[in-house]
Amino acid sequence: TFYICYDDSYIDTDERRNKYRGKDKQVSVTSGMYNNNTLIHTPVTMDTKLKILICGGGNGTHCLSVFASQRRNVKVNVLTLHDGSADLWNSSLKKGCLTISATQPNGSEENIESSPSFVTSDAVAAMDQIQVVFIVAPAYRHELYIRSILPYIKPNMLVVGLPGHAGFELQCKYILGDKSRICTIVGFDSLPWGCRVVDYGKHVRLLGTKDVVYATMLTGFDCKLPFPVIETIQYIIGEKPIIKLATNVLSVSLMAGSILHPPLMYGKWKDWDGQPLTEVPSYFTTVSEEQADIMSNLSDELVTTAKKISDLKRDMDMSDVIHIHDWFKQRYYKQISDDSSVMTCMRTNQSYSQFVHPMKVVENGYVPDFEYRYITEDIPFGLVVMKGIAEIVSVQTPTMDKIIKWAQCNIGKEYLVGESLKGKDIKEVRAPQSYGIKSLDELLNFIYFNMRSAD
Repeated sequence: TFYICYDDSYIDTDERRNKYRGKDKQVSVTSGMYNNNTLIHTPVTMDTKLKILICGGGNGTHCLSVFASQRRNVKVNVLTLHDGSADLWNSSLKKGCLTISATQPNGSEENIESSPSFVTSDAVAAMDQIQVVFIVAPAYRHELYIRSILPYIKPNMLVVGLPGHAGFELQCKYILGDKSRICTIVGFDSLPWGCRVVDYGKHVRLLGTKDVVYATMLTGFDCKLPFPVIETIQYIIGEKPIIKLATNVLSVSLMAGSILHPPLMYGKWKDWDGQPLTEVPSYFTTVSEEQADIMSNLSDELVTTAKKISDLKRDMDMSDVIHIHDWFKQRYYKQISDDSSVMTCMRTNQSYSQFVHPMKVVENGYVPDFEYRYITEDIPFGLVVMKGIAEIVSVQTPTMDKIIKWAQCNIGKEYLVGESLKGKDIKEVRAPQSYGIKSLDELLNFIYFNMRSAD
């Protein structure tokens, strides 16, 4: 039996965990958490075998494969559609288990070894008897994976975007069509971990783990899952981070964490002279005040958008949309040594210490890689979606507009023309405008049609 505990205060102490863990050797408590000073336990029995599929082949897929496959009664398949990646992964597995390595706060190294049962590029074989599908891939590949599994989706199946990124629910609903009635769709606001593959199919490095992540849940009218959703996902990913159910789908699409990379890339490179650098710059530990201010101003625009939605729809709780400064303090409350400002939250975050800017090697040094996912994913499947939501509720977003226009020039796309999302490439993204949605009512009808909300 696995127990999940809930807490509104985000307090998670070793003291509390140890206090309750010692009472029953079969109980694994995710954290000592209280509701009105009473410890709440929701039991999840894993006596029945659970078969899951992880779609993707990158950093997050490697990490989740280890965590999930070591869980009792969880069998893991991996579907990777990148050319040759399944063969490469299987070749590595013949030599031994997949390993997660992490440096502990005391400087010691911890290794976790476990491997998926089956890695393939064949969607038919991958989906055999699957109950839960995790899509752990860049957002621009979500459509590829959703369409690949679509013919094999059966009643009472759980589809999880980990992370979903902004607009994941819209895209799922659009592609699944009537099959959304028999599924439950869960979208996470961010990946639970920072991780990097060291040796493909063999070794992944865990750089840091969030303390809290948020998820949305939409259940089809005809879907009756035989297991509790959030508790089961928590069991699969492990004790940390704690999963919190968001107030509604739009709040996750506007979550502060989704704006992390674009303002930092824009602030760092908007005035770049085109000359190569002699070394790769740190990503977070040297963040400037200007970069932090750009991020803060962008976050202000999201908070304003959320407030406007609350004003228009009094029954919609948008309180999960908080300023990026508060987001840092909430998500990394154990790992930041100086939370006095947005800048110091990034500079002193233990989980961020090893990240560097995405760069390309050239003859005389290094140049920024604008084709990396911090631009190619976080703009069309992040800021552009947020801009679309802001646009339909008539909120001005000057900071967001500047970043989108700078980014779209660097990747050869056109989403924003003037202040409106009417560029020639708008159909490639998943903003409301991409689906012909022009009002808040139309957006909410699109999301919730045929679905029950647990938000």
